[in-house]
Amino acid sequence: MSNLNKFKRFTVTSALPYANGPLHIGHLAGAYLPADIFVRYLRLKKKDVVYICGSDEHGAAITIKAKKENTTPQAIIDKYHNQIKNSFEEFGIAFDFYHRTSSPIHHDLSQEFFLNLYEKDEFIEKFSEQYYDEEYHQFLADRYIVGTCPNCHFENAYGDQCENCGTSLNPTDLINPISTLSGKPPVLKPTKHWYLPLDKYQPWLEKWIDSKEGDWKVNVFGQCKSWLKSGLQPRSMTRDLDWGIDVPLEEAKGKKLYVWMDAPIGYISSTKQWALDNGKDWKQYWKKQENEADDSCLLHFIGKDNIVFHCIIFPSILHAHGEYILPQNVPANEFLNLEGDKLSTSRNHAVWLHEYLEEFPGKQDELRYVLTSILPETSDSEFTWKDYQARVNNELVAILGNYINRVMILMHKFYDGKIESETSRITLTDKYLEYEIGRYYDDLGLNLEAYKFRQSLQNVMDIARLGNRYLTENEPWKTIKIDPAKAKETLHNCLILIGHLAVCLQPFLPATAKKVTGMLNWPEGNIGFDQEIEFKSGHQLNAAALLFEKVEDEVIDKQIQKLQDKKDDAAAAKQVQITPAKENINYDAFSAMDIRTGTILTAEKVAKTKKLLKLTIDTGIDQRTVVSGIAEYYEPENIIGQKVSVLVNLEPREIKGILSQGMILMAENADGKLSFVTATEDMHNGSVVR
Repeated sequence: MSNLNKFKRFTVTSALPYANGPLHIGHLAGAYLPADIFVRYLRLKKKDVVYICGSDEHGAAITIKAKKENTTPQAIIDKYHNQIKNSFEEFGIAFDFYHRTSSPIHHDLSQEFFLNLYEKDEFIEKFSEQYYDEEYHQFLADRYIVGTCPNCHFENAYGDQCENCGTSLNPTDLINPISTLSGKPPVLKPTKHWYLPLDKYQPWLEKWIDSKEGDWKVNVFGQCKSWLKSGLQPRSMTRDLDWGIDVPLEEAKGKKLYVWMDAPIGYISSTKQWALDNGKDWKQYWKKQENEADDSCLLHFIGKDNIVFHCIIFPSILHAHGEYILPQNVPANEFLNLEGDKLSTSRNHAVWLHEYLEEFPGKQDELRYVLTSILPETSDSEFTWKDYQARVNNELVAILGNYINRVMILMHKFYDGKIESETSRITLTDKYLEYEIGRYYDDLGLNLEAYKFRQSLQNVMDIARLGNRYLTENEPWKTIKIDPAKAKETLHNCLILIGHLAVCLQPFLPATAKKVTGMLNWPEGNIGFDQEIEFKSGHQLNAAALLFEKVEDEVIDKQIQKLQDKKDDAAAAKQVQITPAKENINYDAFSAMDIRTGTILTAEKVAKTKKLLKLTIDTGIDQRTVVSGIAEYYEPENIIGQKVSVLVNLEPREIKGILSQGMILMAENADGKLSFVTATEDMHNGSVVR
């Protein structure tokens, strides 16, 4: 977005977190901290903005959690909604309203949306084959089915998405699907559902998304174009579930709205509730106005795994409805990793927000600073505790905190904290400082409006670096003895720089900014970006106070050990919980598989993927191409000549535009690492594995 001034108001959303577990730092870095920074910036620019979020309390993930904990879905959502809401508040995410999708206003609006599209004949009604658990006598929602991903061959992909490679799936795409209820293969049974014809909207979507080129982030635009290139298919907007929002049709009793039909509508219902509570008109923030120039600017902050839903599915729903605005931008972030590994809820490999807030009381801004410094804006990034320590000690303490503390102490030492001058107004008198401050403000605004939060934070820190250099070069502690007027002028200029820091820190480190304004003895409330920084002669400063404390080695060692203990526990649990044997098959079923020994002749990475290798394998029968999801464990050049076992009569499948003609057999250990299943070296290619 290049020009904020063209919009009268802003509607900003962060992805609705599932109310089935706590928040971790990956969530913060993806959808919440960037949005919070941007919203605080808009408010400093005196913009009309509403920042909306809420708990996503429907979908199979909730019922799965309830079954695991032997409780009810309602108990799960009540528990985690409150925990998530409280964590956001304590961390300082400044939502205007944090709602929940279990509320009546949300159910009503979601059903209203469905009926609007239904009455316009936008849905395709059809019977389809859906997986059914014969032991539990119920149809299976996407998340109740796991199997092997056809894209990267990850063995625990869900029926709607592979969390290993991020590919969006349908349950029937999975290889060897298993019901998570019974642990047995489900069967396909016909059931009627209502489908959103995404293929019908594809020409419109292509034109709309093409208009965002150069404006949307490259990772977002590229993923959308990849989806469109693959060709969109109708997607079911209803599910056979016992938890969620009822489909408002007599003929659809027992069916619920697909969670991605109702969840993004939660942004609108949350805004409606906020408007009711605050005497506002919610339609101004969501519906098209008579004059297009009066439309609100809609922005969705999300993680990369939600791009397809916010850039393809939800815009299609809004377009089909016809009365609502579309997102101007969807600044999605990539994934944050932790200590050399992926963040994992299932393995408990995470820094949980509620635990951080308990163990580091009053240190919210330290985490905000570190996460902002490493935000995965266009590629994955990594959080480590050693880096956390280094950034706090070497940047927050040594640069920002040190500068402000030195100036405040000198002001109290020399002048008892009182600002006095022969003129009534004290402003910057150094032209170089004035020029540099102007440049930093310009860069800060440009970077924030381009969603470059890492760089914009550095713009703010550069003001502190500028102040440190200026203070060191002018040495007021020396000049106070030989040129008192110069010493006073130096310190007054330094105070003006601190005032600018107090303003610019507000979006990033709000608690710290509040402490600084407290030391400056300024009135409470946000100080806008366009406000001139000055002091009046006679102004009294409050006492100096340390803004940050050094993080000691033992604190960091404790957190690293905590993660290692969790990793050890997860590994031990994996070793104990051996995957049970699958159902018996007869010999004919086994003998139908043709497994041969082969040799890898060539290997190369598949472009724009992290997991896939394109292999050429001599099977003894022929030389064929196999796409395999082993790039995380093997470098291409190291496996040329490797003996492998290949399932050669697997039906060919196109993966990332490459026709894969088989599957190599791999073994997986307790840590998820893959290794080749090989024959002895003297076995010739084409030998049959029996």
